[in-house]
Amino acid sequence: MTGKDDEYDYLFKVVLIGDSGVGKSNLLSRFTRNEFNLESKSTIGVEFATRSIQVDNKTIKAQIWDTAGQERYRAITSAYYRGAVGALLVYDIAKHITYENVERWLRELRDHADNNIVIMLVGNKSDLRHLRAVPTEEARAFAEKNNLSFIETSALDSTNVETAFQQILTEIYHIVSQKQIRNDGDGDPSPSENIRPINIPPTDPSDMRRNSKCCNT
Repeated sequence: MTGKDDEYDYLFKVVLIGDSGVGKSNLLSRFTRNEFNLESKSTIGVEFATRSIQVDNKTIKAQIWDTAGQERYRAITSAYYRGAVGALLVYDIAKHITYENVERWLRELRDHADNNIVIMLVGNKSDLRHLRAVPTEEARAFAEKNNLSFIETSALDSTNVETAFQQILTEIYHIVSQKQIRNDGDGDPSPSENIRPINIPPTDPSDMRRNSKCCNT
């Protein structure tokens, strides 16, 4: 029997990348389950969760992957990025080193991911404004220079979390739907290169949190 969670027009894989401790897991849980865990531990390997949104009367199912930021898990990159059409590149506004490392993460992303991937730079923990170490305008200028969209969020108080995911998913949808229109006009029945099969474990919501680790390649 097909559940409501299985009814969607588009399935987009979005990855979260950035240093350990910048709040990637809490951004994921805030968007997909509206939960925040102050005691959340570092992610081991890979986790993912899903949520569907509506864009232009279409159901977009986002499958959001979260990985450990520690160096010892870097070997998973090729499997992690495969099939991703969007990426949130996250840093902590109160820890400048996590912002400095954004450049390295961006290089890795462009080395491993599809050339057309949509990337958003996310300054997380905006609730720590009294400890701010990364000026908003500096990060915005970096994003513009590298053709990234930019937003500051707080998984703790929910600021801009919904907006960040809605914006990147809407942008992906518009790119994909425009490409489909062009392909249809050319009489080419092949699917857009941005909509590719994503080989993933089952995403039954009942076992999502219980069994959320993915295999390495």
